[in-house]
Amino acid sequence: MSHKVDYKKDYKHLYLPKTVPEIVDVPGMPFFMVNGSGDPNGEEFAKVTEALYSLSYAVRMSYKSSDVPAGYYEYTVFPLEGIWDLVDRTKPPTDKSNLKYTMMIRQPDFVTEELFGRFLEQAMRKKSNPFLKKVRFEQAEDGLSCQMMHKGSFDEEPESFVRMEAFCTEQGFIRSSKIHREIYLSDPRKTEAAKLKTVLRFPVHK
Repeated sequence: MSHKVDYKKDYKHLYLPKTVPEIVDVPGMPFFMVNGSGDPNGEEFAKVTEALYSLSYAVRMSYKSSDVPAGYYEYTVFPLEGIWDLVDRTKPPTDKSNLKYTMMIRQPDFVTEELFGRFLEQAMRKKSNPFLKKVRFEQAEDGLSCQMMHKGSFDEEPESFVRMEAFCTEQGFIRSSKIHREIYLSDPRKTEAAKLKTVLRFPVHK
């Protein structure tokens, strides 16, 4: 692409859905990702997201280096995403210490395994974040999914999931898994809870 790639324009159907449920087919995409568990308000989660962002911005700014990646094009860094599950499914989802997650940031398609190794080495020289060693480069494919834009507090997400599941029932789809994906379009450190925008998504089948 000759123009700057902006996920809010070029991939609008995946990142800016309406505030009503819809069915979408999500293709495979390359990600930097890290597994973790525990309360997302804790220090470990902050370190996980810091590791992902430091790597992602190293790729974004690599056009300024003496060794510009082959195929590099200008783009907007993609938002943070997370796949969420429970460590112990007998406990309620409101117990944040019982959460487990895979946090990730999508990468442009010119990134290769070799480039990932190069940027990882760079980042580890600059930062002493232990979670950099746990970052991996993988393809993820959600496939057929139900999604919607959730506006408001993370604690109010269950209400949106109820709407999504009711929509699936009406349309003849079945939720495939209790795990779900969240895409964070707002920075919770700078945005009041009522104005947060989060894409919610879970896999479905007929």
